[in-house]
Amino acid sequence: MRNKTVSWVLALAVGLGLWVFPSPSHAAERSVRAALPGFQVTLNGNAVENQYREYPLLIYKDITYFPMTWYDCRLLGLETAWSQEDGLAIAQADVASSYEPYKTSRKNPQNVQATVPDFSITVNGKTVNNAEETYPLLSYRDVVYFPLTWKFAHDEFGWQYEWDSAKGLSIASGGPQIRTLSLPEGAGENGTAVFKGYVYFVRTEGTTNTIYRAPADDPASREPVYSYELDTSYGPQKNLSFSVRGDELWFIYHRGGATMGSNVYGRITEDGKAAVEHQGYLDFREIPEGWVIVNQSVPPSGSNLRTQMAGQDDRWGSPLGKQDLIYGWHITHDAGSTGYGAGSSTTVVGENVYVLASPYPVPDDDEDLNRIYLVNRKTNDTRLLVDDSVNQFKIRDNKLYYVKDADGLLYSSDLDGSGEQRLSDNKAPGWFDVVGGSVYYTVGRNPYQGPFQLYRADPDGEDPQVIADPVEEVRTAGGKLVCRLAAGGDYGIKILDSSGAPKLAVADKASGMFVYGDSLLFVSAENHSVRLVNLQ
Repeated sequence: MRNKTVSWVLALAVGLGLWVFPSPSHAAERSVRAALPGFQVTLNGNAVENQYREYPLLIYKDITYFPMTWYDCRLLGLETAWSQEDGLAIAQADVASSYEPYKTSRKNPQNVQATVPDFSITVNGKTVNNAEETYPLLSYRDVVYFPLTWKFAHDEFGWQYEWDSAKGLSIASGGPQIRTLSLPEGAGENGTAVFKGYVYFVRTEGTTNTIYRAPADDPASREPVYSYELDTSYGPQKNLSFSVRGDELWFIYHRGGATMGSNVYGRITEDGKAAVEHQGYLDFREIPEGWVIVNQSVPPSGSNLRTQMAGQDDRWGSPLGKQDLIYGWHITHDAGSTGYGAGSSTTVVGENVYVLASPYPVPDDDEDLNRIYLVNRKTNDTRLLVDDSVNQFKIRDNKLYYVKDADGLLYSSDLDGSGEQRLSDNKAPGWFDVVGGSVYYTVGRNPYQGPFQLYRADPDGEDPQVIADPVEEVRTAGGKLVCRLAAGGDYGIKILDSSGAPKLAVADKASGMFVYGDSLLFVSAENHSVRLVNLQ
């Protein structure tokens, strides 16, 4: 990490997370003598190595002082702001961070010189007269230090702290805590998941991939779930990903080449047993008697929707729907060529299958392409519901939500296709969903690749942008929106409630994430470590 200064004003450095002082103010500051603590200090359960920490905790007038670095503040639920006019503002906030050790190879001296800054300071909106404080804020190595007095630590910040002659000083905040999980090296470079109290990850040893699971509160107690040999004929294909289908955990990986190879789809039961359910290029939905299967093998062909009985081979099954339709593809014509995009919109509600379909053979023009159909899997009755070209759809709260190709806008209708309403003001939503009755969607220069802007559909006015930060992806769980933010901002992840109001900002930058219920698992963009936070 590198220090990021802003000319001559006091600035918050995102890269290193420091309060940096303007050199002209040093002349007016009073110098004091402080020392490193001679006891152990833990912050939210993280042991602080003061001897080799660039910003160690300090002792002044027998009071422990806490360094107000970017990550240390957010670790304990504080947010800080500076302006030349108003000085330093410190306040409790819905923020969190994993522990940053700020480790150096240089051993700290036992006694140090600090200064008493003279700029304006407020704590939770209340002015602090630093010159009159018995235990004033200090500055050391251009970082502001805060006294852990009862007035500030307990009354203003809500921290709990206790002293033990053997264990030293322990400080804990009441907000969400981020844990870096003790997983094998490389675990964050493949698929990871958190599901019903367990963490799942992949370990590659030689030419074997093994899925492990471990209790979320005891990651070292891991057990193997499923192993398979890597197909090296087209280069080692190590990547495996997890997803949740019908409140069950699934995994997918690829074997072989793009055309002659296939995807492998497996399910993990709650007792930690795994089995492969399907192989091929498929979209599938489980039904009581087996499966509804959409065959998305290349080259695309008609009559590719079928029902398959439980235990039946993926190559077999009973045809479903009209045989002169091609199902589950989004089809385009561009410069005289036909393009096919495998979709995943197919949805089963009771006896009805809702699916995207086009005429087969595919016509040379766009007429009748990409319509939403309803197929009754008992009677085989096939009905056209939405007579417009649609690139994707979802069913939420007994309504259809879909994006039209003609104008790129988001619409909704009743399940029978009636009562259509336009929802979005912005074109080409790449992602959309319904949370707490509100419709959210993302818009970017590329609908399938970030960064995006997140909007909420407002039927009575202009759609508001929900957060200013550009986002890379949005996931929903437990009535929340979890937004992984694009690089370059102050925070890495922001969690919103169903109304779009902020609930938590996570300082750590993330390269990927998995959300289930109130658990968020993410991979650090900095070092690929796997981190876990409870969102309750």
